[in-house]
Formats: sequence, structure tokens, C-alpha cells
Amino acid sequence: SSGLDSKWFSTGPCGHLGRPVGGPLKPSSVFDIQIENLNTTAVSLRWKINDTVASEYTYRILVEGNGTHFEVNTTTNATNTVIAGLEPGTLYNFTIYSQVADKKTEGDPFSRSDAGPIQWVGCSFLTSSKIYLLEASRQVVSGWDAYVMMMRRTKECSAIHFIAVPKQPSGDSELQLIILNLVFCYLIHSFQFYSPSKVQFSASSSVFDIQIENINTTAVSLRWKINDTVASEYTYRILVEGNGTTSEVITNTSATNTVIAGLEPGTLYNFTIFSQVADKKTEGDPFSRSKYTSNAGPIQWVGCSFLTSSKICLLEALRQVVSGWDAYVMMMRRTKECSAIHFIVVPKQPSGDSELLIIILKPSSVFDIQIENINTTAVSLRWKINDTVASEYTYRIRVEGNGTSSEVTTTTNATNTVIAGLEPGTLYNFTLYSQVADKKTEGDPVSTSFYTKPSPVFDIQIENISTTAVNVSWNAGDRTASEYTYRILVEGNTSEVNKTTNATNIVIVGLEPGTSYNFTIYSRIADGRTEGVPVCKRVYTNPASVSSFNCEPVAKQKILTLQWDCPTGKNSGFKVNFSNGSWHRETEFLPCNTGRQATNSTNLDYFTTYNISIATLSCGKESFPKQATCATSITDPPAPVELPTIISTSHNSLQVQFNEFQSTNGPLEAYAVIITTDNAGSPNSSLRFTYDDFRKKTTKTYVTFVKKVGQKRVSSSSPEEIVVGDGDVTYGYYNGKLDPLGSYRVCVAGFTNIVFSNNNTGPIAEDRSYVAYTHYSMLVSLPQDPGVITGAVVGCLLAAIVIAAVVGFIFWKRRRSKLVKVENFETYFKKQQADSNCGFAEEYEELRSVGVNQPKFAAELPENKGKNRYNNVLPYDISRVKLLIQDHPSEDYINANYMPGYNSRREFIAAQGPLPNTMEDFWRMIWEKDICGVVMLTKCVEQGRTKCEEYWPSKHSKRYGDIIVAMTSEIVLPEWTIRDFSVEKSNSTESHAVRQFHFTAWPDHGVPETTDLLSNFRYLVHEYMKQNPPTSLLVHCSAGVGRTGTFISIDRLIHQMEMENMVDVYGVVYDLRMHRPLMVQTEDQYIFLNQCVLDIIRSQKDKQSDLIYQNTNAMAIYENFTPSPDFRKTNGYHV
Repeated sequence: SSGLDSKWFSTGPCGHLGRPVGGPLKPSSVFDIQIENLNTTAVSLRWKINDTVASEYTYRILVEGNGTHFEVNTTTNATNTVIAGLEPGTLYNFTIYSQVADKKTEGDPFSRSDAGPIQWVGCSFLTSSKIYLLEASRQVVSGWDAYVMMMRRTKECSAIHFIAVPKQPSGDSELQLIILNLVFCYLIHSFQFYSPSKVQFSASSSVFDIQIENINTTAVSLRWKINDTVASEYTYRILVEGNGTTSEVITNTSATNTVIAGLEPGTLYNFTIFSQVADKKTEGDPFSRSKYTSNAGPIQWVGCSFLTSSKICLLEALRQVVSGWDAYVMMMRRTKECSAIHFIVVPKQPSGDSELLIIILKPSSVFDIQIENINTTAVSLRWKINDTVASEYTYRIRVEGNGTSSEVTTTTNATNTVIAGLEPGTLYNFTLYSQVADKKTEGDPVSTSFYTKPSPVFDIQIENISTTAVNVSWNAGDRTASEYTYRILVEGNTSEVNKTTNATNIVIVGLEPGTSYNFTIYSRIADGRTEGVPVCKRVYTNPASVSSFNCEPVAKQKILTLQWDCPTGKNSGFKVNFSNGSWHRETEFLPCNTGRQATNSTNLDYFTTYNISIATLSCGKESFPKQATCATSITDPPAPVELPTIISTSHNSLQVQFNEFQSTNGPLEAYAVIITTDNAGSPNSSLRFTYDDFRKKTTKTYVTFVKKVGQKRVSSSSPEEIVVGDGDVTYGYYNGKLDPLGSYRVCVAGFTNIVFSNNNTGPIAEDRSYVAYTHYSMLVSLPQDPGVITGAVVGCLLAAIVIAAVVGFIFWKRRRSKLVKVENFETYFKKQQADSNCGFAEEYEELRSVGVNQPKFAAELPENKGKNRYNNVLPYDISRVKLLIQDHPSEDYINANYMPGYNSRREFIAAQGPLPNTMEDFWRMIWEKDICGVVMLTKCVEQGRTKCEEYWPSKHSKRYGDIIVAMTSEIVLPEWTIRDFSVEKSNSTESHAVRQFHFTAWPDHGVPETTDLLSNFRYLVHEYMKQNPPTSLLVHCSAGVGRTGTFISIDRLIHQMEMENMVDVYGVVYDLRMHRPLMVQTEDQYIFLNQCVLDIIRSQKDKQSDLIYQNTNAMAIYENFTPSPDFRKTNGYHV
């Protein structure tokens, strides 16, 4: 309350009463002073006043601290102000007086104390690398005063721990602050003033670096340091503890040294020094140091041990009286610092030795473990340890991996060892313990983990090698191999690539053909880095085949031009194989890089088909060969060594005989006969001259006859015979009659290629033809023309000779033939048929002995007997078909004979049906004799007996020796079957077609039901043969005589009737039997022949327009041939 006349006392510092004052009524006192915004030199004050006239008040603030004081007067009625000019870390008391307008009358003072800015009250080395500082500040917690302690790191300046301590009702508030993970404890004592003026001291700094000097038996000198700007205000309390007693020494000055007396000799004392502020209660953290007083007797060294990882601690024994009896006080100290760190008191035993249990401190831990020289079953460990006594350590290593554990203990102080007996590819954990001498006390463990290397793979297989890819597989034997991956390094000539897989095989693609590759395989464990010892294998990819390959002949040369595209990839050259039958040649050519390659292969044979293969070479390997078939060119045929022979002459003609040219340089296409009256000169350049040129005296040499032989591949063993001067015209050349008494020589030109200037007529273009010439024959002179011979005697003699010759010829001729004119044949037939065919029987009987005396030496050879189906049907040597000899002379034998036809002496071949062992010879004959038509007149089996082997294939091609036969078509008709075959030789790509006419309606030893049936069948065969080059028609039945002879005879008789209007059944059969025995084997077959002729003659009389009536449609289907109404006839018969 306020009054107009009263007294009051001012309030002094710390709550003491001031002197009495008089004057106007006092203003109300301020209350609830708040001190805010403390820093090192200033604070903000805020207060409250409960007075209606407070707006008229000003305020005086008395500031006291550090032995000084000053005043601050406000000039406004504001209830707050800033007090500046303060000193750091100093206790200030702020007393606020409210004043009325006279500036004298004041209210009761109200005080508040504060430490001002935060004061550092202590510090300690808490870790090896950072200093922690301790701060104290006042804070209101839950409505009452408390102290909040904050610790912070000086480098980071961030609070790391807070503890709030409630204000005690009375006395001191005490806080024990334990720093986590450290070995130091700090006690913070806070003194508290009574209300309303509250004063708080910040804790003083702790002393440090205590030095104990001048030690004697009863006193020591202490000296210390303190780092505080207000240390001059401090005093110190020293707590002295020793020999079971405790005492205190209080200094009255700020001196940092003192003497402690009254001690006992030989006693260990602990001196703890507390720094104190003015209140004598607020103290800094204690700092202690221990020391013995003198006169303890000589120190006896009784042992030593390695107690820490970095310092040697020595053990001392000191005899001392403790509590009235003897004991041993054990002091451990560090030799470098000479400060006690541990004390152990061991009572003396009543008798015997005293026993002391020494606690050995742990050694330092190892660090920087290195794992070296890692292999599949062992590793080298190397580590470091930072300790001066490490030379006395040993080490225990715990090895854990793959579900097992083991230990290795070293026996020396070496900081490395080898751990063996491990498993490949396994993760191991290695834990190292450093040990002191007792083998029990160990440093903290330090661990590291590592994989052993995996075992190398083995049994590498490289398979399925192609030009651009390979399949690589391998084996891995480790127990942990299922967890491995594999790195495959693929190294080529110019590149490398890595492939990774978790399987034990991989297909490597994208390779280059013909290239050397090294495949290196690394087994890799689960860490993706550690790899085993590499294992490698080299392989070469297959070289690529050439992409295209062809060959061409060079005209008239024994050369083939080969061309191919250089393949992709690498190559070291090319190997070319030429083969033809058993002949084989291999040639190598240089490598290429790119582009089209061409080369010539020489020293081949003319007109020879070669199977050619080319393979790319690279690194000792060959590509898949590329195939081609080529024939070398034909050229001029080789001329025979033998001269042409003139075997007969007349007054105007001559007959020349010559051997066929060899077809080694190509098949013979034609022959030309050249006549000359010249005595010398070459036949060259004479092919353009004709008979007319000779008559005009333009030339003495001319071509008189040209004969085409139809591309003959094999030379005949029989010579050719040509009549010169018969008046025929061939290919534009007239074979004119020669001059009587003329002298002539003959030359033969053989052609592998004949070219005429005017299409298919002469003259021959010699420059474009491939031709060779024989030498001229011996000169021959023709006789005189008989018509100009004079003289009766000569005439008579000649006439007699001629008459005798004619008579003899007629007699001979009548014995070998029985010619009947066509118009008289029916009468002749009836005469012979009379009396049960008596006339035919007589004729047939006369034929029984024809030809039987001819030799059959080849057929009777022991090696050939097995090739004959019947012992009584053996071919005559004079007409037998001879095959080419291969290895043995008997290989030319086959049971077959050339048979004369109407147009040629070798128009037919009559053969027996093949045996199992003669089928190859049968097809060899077809190939060598260029046979294109085969007539079969028997079934394979008749009346349960095998008559002929089925010598042809059915569905698939079949090989007969070196002949390959494939059936290309088959048409089955009621009376016959027609089959087409493709025939080729295994060493040649040349092939030709063969057609078989199989007549199935002719019984063995019998005749067909009707003559028309056989006539129609013969017509079908004849039409086919007309469309092909003139070659022999092969005819067979079982023995090759009965049905075979009948068929050949029918063909000849039809030709005879057409061409001569005559019939000679007897003569035809006679001629056939002179070439092969038993031709037309039975009398019934002979009568059937005559019946056929009669039916043909009758059909002509009845104006039948076509002999083929029953199988015309079938024949048209097969032959694509339908006779037209105006189809040409000769002598009334179809041709």
C-alpha cells in the first residue's frame, strides 16, 4: 500500500534491511522480475507492478557484481529494459526501485540474481578425439525452480544430453551426470538462495595437472592448474584420504599450491582437490591424484605382466601395516606415466606365502586384416597391431564356413599365417583374437570374411561345331558348384567377348567360319567377383562352304574352268576332288579373301564326266563340300592306226572296210569316206568337195559317202563296211560310180561333231567340225568293164564261168531258202499244211542240224558254265555278244548272240533270261551296247518253275554292279506290260532311257492264241524303235531261242513282204539258226510263223486298214500316237 506520510526501509542486497527513509507515499513495489536474453555482456529485464498510477512511474535499477555496482534509470514508464556493459561469467544482483515523479520517493526494492551469460564450469577429455564441455543454466520446470544440465561437443555445438533436476525443499540440489560409454562421472552441485531474491552460482571449473612434490615421510607439496578467468576468486578444498582416514584442507586464498602435513610415512594417500566459488558450497568437479609418502622401505619388484595393449605395467610389492596387521599393497602403474591406476590389498596369510590374483588387462585388438594368396584350399592372413608389447602376443583365429568351424592358434608373434584345409568356393569368416602369455586373456575380436577361390572347371567338351556356332560344356566338382556362375571368354583373331551362364554348358553363336577361337572358362562364386583358375581350350570353327560353285568345259581342250564365290570367314585354301569311277585326283588352290574365284583344272580326259567337289580349308579342317558334275569337251577323235582296207572291187565300185574310231575323245557321230586319185597329199581340206567337183576336174579328192552312227559311246569290235560307187546320196554327197581301170585310194574321216554348211546337208563345215582322218589305203586299180571285153574265147570262157557260178549259187540258194511270192503263199501254205502239216514238218526237220557244228568255246569254259541257264542252249562264238573286259578275260561272256534283221546283221540281240548271278552282266550289256529297247516274251514263273529272274527294280532304284536302274513308269495291259527305266552308271552322270515290252500271253514252248496278238505287239515295238537311234533290240524269253526266234522271224518276214513282196520263212529261220542254236525251238512255233504270214496277207486282201485293232487305245495312251486315216503304206502294209 502507499501513504502520504510514513516510513519505509529500502531493501538491500541478499535481503538485508536498508536505512529508514521519509517523504511522499511510496509507490508500489515491482514483482515477478524476469531475466531474459542472457549473453556474455547484457541481459533483458522484465517486471510487473500492480498500481493504478504505475503509468506515472519510472524505475531505478541497481546492478551489483564482481565487486562493483552501478545504476540504470529508466526515463519512461516501461516495465522492461536492457542492462548492458556486463562481464562474462559473473554473478549479478539486480535491484529494481519504482519511483514517482520526484525521482526520490521509491517503492520497496525487488531483487533477482542470475549467472548472466552461460558460464563454463568444467571440462574433461572424454574421448581420444573430442572434448566435451559442461554448461549450467536456470530454467523453470513445472512451475518451480530447477536446474537443467546440458552437455555439448565443442566442434559440433549441438546438445547431446539433457537432465532436469528438481529444486530441493532445502539445502543443496545435487546432480550426478554419467556420460554414456565413457569412464568418467561428474558431480554438479548447485547452491540455492532463499526467495524472493534468488542467486545461482555456476559451477567453478575443475583443477587439472596435479603435481605431487617434495614428498617426505609426513608431508607433500601439491601444485595444480586451473583454466578460468575468475579463478582469482576461487578457493580450494583438498580431501586427503589414506590409511583408513579422511581429512580436509581448506585454502583461504586463490593460490594454486599448498602443503599437506600430518601424514604418515609409507602410506598411500589420495588427494582430491575441489575448486570453490565465494559461497564455499558451489564447487567444480574434483580431480584426484595418489602418492605414497616416503620411508616405506625399499620397493621389491615381484613380477610383471602385459596389462594393456600399448603399455607395460610393472608390479610392485610394498609391505605396510594396515589395520594393525601385515598386508601387501599391490600397486600397478604405467611406466611411462608413473601414475597408479589400480590398487589391490592382499591380507597376509597366517603362514606360508601370500597369494595374489593379478587381473590382466586385455591386449589391443588387431586391425587392417588382409587376406592374400587366396587359392582353392588355403589363404594367407596378414594383420596389424598397434602395441609396443605386441612382440609378446600370440593369436587365435577362428575359421567358420560351410556349416563348420575350426580354430588356428599361432605359436609365434608373427602377424601373418596361412590357413589351409579349406573348401573351394566357400565363404569363410576369419575372427582374430590377440592373446597375452596366459593364452586366456584376449583382445576384442576382429573379423573379416572372404571366399576361397572355386576350383577350375575340367573336361571341357566342344561339340556340334558349325561354321558360326559351337556348343561348349564342362564339369565342376566342387560341393558348392551349384551356386557358381561361369564366365566364358571367347577370343578370336581380332575380337573377344565375355559370356556368362549358371549352367555347365552354353551355345556360343555369332562366330566367324574357319577361325581359331580360344574358349577360356572361369568358375565364379556367389560374390560375382572371385574367379577360379581359368581353363581354356582352342577350337576351330568349321570353314564355310563356298556359296556357289560351277564348272564349264573349254572347247576342244581337256580342261574344266572352275568358278566359285569366296566364302565368308577365314580360309587357307580350297581342296578340289575330281572323280570318275575308280579314278580320283585331288588338287589344292590358294586362299581368297573376297570376290569371285576362277581357275582351270588341266590334264583331264576328253569327253569325261567328272564328279567335282570343292571344300574350304581352314586350320586343318574342311567345310562341307559343294558338289558339281561337269563333262570335259569333246575334240577330234584319235585316228586309227590301221589303214582302211579295200576288200572287193568291181569295174565301177569298191568295198572298203575300216575299224571304228575310238570314242575316247567323244562319241563318234559320223563317218565320211573320202576317195582320191592322187598319189600324195593329205585329206585335210577335202571335205567340201563332192563327186561333181571330181567330175569337173576341180579336185582329185572328194567325199563320196557320209554315215551317221548316232553318238556311239563305245566302239564296236566289228569293222564297218562301205560300198563306194553304189549311186546313193547321203547328206548332199553323191556316191557316184567309179571309173573302170581307175586307180583309187580311200581315207575315212571320223567325226565327234559334224557340222554341215546347209543345215543337214553338205558340204561339211570342216572348220567347225571335230574330225580326224585315217591314212590313205593302199592304191587299188579297178578292172575293165566286162562289156568292152572282146574275143569269143574269152567271152565263152567267161560265159561258162558265169553260168557255172549262177547254177551253183541257185543250187546253194535253194538249199538255204524257199522263197515264195506273196500272191502264191496261200497256195504254198495249203500244200505244206496238207496231211497234218506234213510239209512244214519236213521243212522243220531239215532245219534241225543247221549251225550246230559251230564252235561254242567261250560258253563251255568252266568259269562261264554257271552263267548258262540251259546246257543245250549255248551261244556260238562267231556271233556271241562280247562285254568289255574289266579284270578277267571271262568277264566278256554273256549268253547272248547278235541276230540279223532285215536292215542290219546286228539288228537284234537274242539272250537267255537273266539268272541271279548274271543280272549285273545283263544290265552291263544294255549299257555298253546302247540298248534302248528290251522285249521280254516270258513270265518270271510259269507252271511253278522259274523261267527268268525279275531283273528290274520296282518302287526304288537298285544297283546292279556299277549300273543304277530306276523304274520311271509302268503300264499294265491284258496281254503285255510296258515299263520305262532310267539307267546310269555310278561313276557318270550320263543316263539313258530303256523301255521294256513284256509280252505275257505266250506260253512256254507254245504259241499265242491268235496271230493278230503277236503282230500287234510287234508293231508296238517297231514304232518305238523307229523313234530312237539305230541300236540293237534286245529280245529274250527263258532260253532265248523259241519265243525269241519266233518274234525276230515275224519282224524280218513283215519287212520282207513289204520290201520284196516275197516270203521265205525257211530261209529266215535258217539264217537265225546260223547265229544261235534252236532259234524257233518247236515245230508249232514254225507253223505259227507261216500262219502269221498267211493272216497278214489275207488281211491285206480284205483291205483292213490297220493291223492293230485290239490294243490301239492302249498303245495310243502309252505312245501318244494315233494312226491317221491316210497313214502311209508300203506294199500294202503299215511301216
